[in-house]
Amino acid sequence: MKVILVKDVKGSGKAGDTLNVAEGYARNFLLKNGLAVEASAKNLNELAGKKASEQHKLDVEKAENEKIAAALEGKDVTITAKAGQGGKLFGAVKTSAVAEAIAKQHSIKIDKKKIVMNSEIKSFGDFEATIKMSQGVSCKLTVRVVEG
Repeated sequence: MKVILVKDVKGSGKAGDTLNVAEGYARNFLLKNGLAVEASAKNLNELAGKKASEQHKLDVEKAENEKIAAALEGKDVTITAKAGQGGKLFGAVKTSAVAEAIAKQHSIKIDKKKIVMNSEIKSFGDFEATIKMSQGVSCKLTVRVVEG
């Protein structure tokens, strides 16, 4: 019997997969527990529509991420910080501070979890940060820490 999985089933497949399974397995387990629906023409068309919709959402998201990456690529973000003797900062500059600076200086909201820095920023100077967005889109920018 041909079925379309509605939920992930361990050992059988993931949601959205079309499977050929034994009739008893389909009727007594998959259909009964709401894990699958029968692969009728209507259900197959709905599945194709859902997959097309999901792909469209991913394409739109990727285009938005590429637009943001193009706007930020190679730009500078300036953060003012206080320091003690010897030019060492009180604490460290965190990704949340970088995200806030990007929002203020470039009017672009970036989630702090998407910002990756090579090392902790504990002194004044220029540092490189990478913004890793979904679907392999990323860009690099310079974080400039100055005394404030």
